[in-house]
Amino acid sequence: MQSSLNGIIDPSYAKAYTRTASRTDPLLAEALTKVSPEAQKKTRAKAQEFEAMFLNSMFSQMTTGIKGEGPFGDTTGTGIWRSMLTDEYSKSFAKSGGVGISNDVFRTLILQQANRAG
Repeated sequence: MQSSLNGIIDPSYAKAYTRTASRTDPLLAEALTKVSPEAQKKTRAKAQEFEAMFLNSMFSQMTTGIKGEGPFGDTTGTGIWRSMLTDEYSKSFAKSGGVGISNDVFRTLILQQANRAG
């Protein structure tokens, strides 16, 4: 089974995927059977993008007030460099599992898609 952070979640793996901390999520397990693997993959990617956007905002706020020299200093050109660095950090962090926001977003979106599918 592929990791839930690295791609699609096949409905046949729904039970294993929905088990977290020795508890299961029967609503998600049922919803995954109603949503195609392609839609699951797209939804996972969008949830990761959302988490990366949130983390980018958080990292940007964390580094805004830093003064001095170095990569996060307040010298000429570091603003753009810092922006690109925090963007890459946030994408990498979200892809590695992040802080869990993408899992909740994924769950919510899959439940909505399953409800629409009937």
